[in-house]
Amino acid sequence: MSEASEKSLAEVHGSVGVPEKVGLLRRLFAFIGPAYLISVGYMDPGNWATDIEGGSRFGYQLLWVLVMSNAMAVLLQTLSARLGIVTGRDLAQSCRDSYPKPIAMALWVLCEVAIVACDLAEVLGTAIGLNLLFGTPLLLGVVITAADVLLLLYFQHLGVRKVEAFILVLVATIGACFLLQVILAKPEWSSVAAGLVPRLNGESLYIAIGILGATVMPHNLYLHSALVQTRDIRATSKHTAQACKYNLIDSAVALNAALFVNAGILIVSAAAFHTRGVVVNDISQAHSLLDPLIGTTFASMAFGIALLCSGQSSTLTGTLAGQVIMEGFINFHLRPWVRRLVTRSLAIIPAAITIWLMGAEGSFRLLILSQVILSLQLPFAVIPLIHFSSDPRKMGVFTSKLWVRILAWITAIIIVGLNVKLATSTISGWIASAGESGVWIKMVVIPAAVIIGVLLLYVTFAPFLKQIKRKIEGESPEFRADDLRQAPYRRIGVALEATRLDKQILAQAIPLATRDDAEIILIHIAEGMGPRYWQSESADQEVRSDASYLERLKSEIGSLGVKVQSKLGFGEPAKEIVRIAKENQLDLLVLGGHGHSFPLNLFTGTTASPVRRNLDIPIFIVRVG
Repeated sequence: MSEASEKSLAEVHGSVGVPEKVGLLRRLFAFIGPAYLISVGYMDPGNWATDIEGGSRFGYQLLWVLVMSNAMAVLLQTLSARLGIVTGRDLAQSCRDSYPKPIAMALWVLCEVAIVACDLAEVLGTAIGLNLLFGTPLLLGVVITAADVLLLLYFQHLGVRKVEAFILVLVATIGACFLLQVILAKPEWSSVAAGLVPRLNGESLYIAIGILGATVMPHNLYLHSALVQTRDIRATSKHTAQACKYNLIDSAVALNAALFVNAGILIVSAAAFHTRGVVVNDISQAHSLLDPLIGTTFASMAFGIALLCSGQSSTLTGTLAGQVIMEGFINFHLRPWVRRLVTRSLAIIPAAITIWLMGAEGSFRLLILSQVILSLQLPFAVIPLIHFSSDPRKMGVFTSKLWVRILAWITAIIIVGLNVKLATSTISGWIASAGESGVWIKMVVIPAAVIIGVLLLYVTFAPFLKQIKRKIEGESPEFRADDLRQAPYRRIGVALEATRLDKQILAQAIPLATRDDAEIILIHIAEGMGPRYWQSESADQEVRSDASYLERLKSEIGSLGVKVQSKLGFGEPAKEIVRIAKENQLDLLVLGGHGHSFPLNLFTGTTASPVRRNLDIPIFIVRVG
């Protein structure tokens, strides 16, 4: 595997230079960009759906959820950026490095589901935006979104700074549109302030979790840890600390801009709809009602423009996130346009079916569901991130401080708690409303939920158990160079096959005899019918040939100034090698290994495995053949 293939977003890795002897603002400008790409995910069409329904149904009551979610986002995105800067590994790569392969694969599958859910929101948002601005039918708009692969092909050749600049223009456009709408909606600011007081009930829980999933998006945590590596940062503590500081500023500014947009959507929805008793469950309905309720066409036009910008900007970052996740978890590389086409196809199918069967209202329900799916996947990104950023072996002096770890775990507990409550209430509702067919839900959904729950428990507690084990067993011992200079082996056994492959085994074994009193013990087992039956009393042609072979080797090796003796065994090779090793009190055993696969070993047998099981000395297996 090449070094380049192990870099996050290898085509743009370290492509942005960081000037040395310049002022504060110019240096800060070099780092500004990654968080703005991330902020796009915090104002994508999925956010619109949850914010619009939350504002129209509950007024300003859920505004505190937005503020809390944004505070969580700043904390988690900062940890993600620090992980990428300090370790040079993105979150997906860190998961692959730290977890057993089956766990890493399960996390990858969950990430891919989240990416498709996110892309589903982008498909629907873009289609609705086209419908609002140009009257394009929703189903046709969904099909048109497949063509944004061409947009990706164009932007991927411009370099990361051009992409960041383009996204910044889109973000600024979205922000300006909602600033205009907030001004036109004329909200009651005292009621807005009251919405910052936490309150939640069973009716608002689903929307609140949707807002949480739409704000703190799991794929953004993977993406941010990769995007920060596009800066060419010198590998020193000073430059690393500087990069962490500037990326914190970048994250705080960009994500608070996203908070402004989300709060603007919810405030406009509450001021325009909730105060008039209108509950909106369709983005198109929100657009059409803005004109008569606010009294100007500017509001609805700004709404459509912002929605279209939101869908297209999310397309670019969603593709990058998918690339980071696939390459990080399974080290599998696809061309960006191929990756984009696959993901977009998986998103278009459910979107098209939903619109065909249920129309615009169905698309809005699907938008809400996509955000809840993102929220349910969120713990599987957040908890590993907290573990990695708190691990001194990975982070060194940049390990998260105690107060940061406490805040991070409080955030994780809130996210997991809300998700467990949502999952249990949703499954109970399905079973209650399903009637006789509820048995299928019990047979499929509940076991799946249990498996996901067990996976979450493993991801959460396995690192703690490993830490406890390390403390019990003690830290890794310290070694001085003098302790490692000379091999400690005095009696070195070499198991031979009496074939041309013995040359490879001896070439590795003889250089190990570095001590003055070191001795090589040549071992060969005569395993024909005679030796197996008569043992040492056998004197057939095989035994005589093997004995002569060992004597010739002794003479050759002895001429090199190495002490050497030979031992000829009889019968079953593995048992005889173990017997001779124990009788001669070997310090090390060297033997050949052919690397046969399991099916071939059924016919040819294997010697190395039973020898390893029955000896408690070091065994050096030389790959031969």
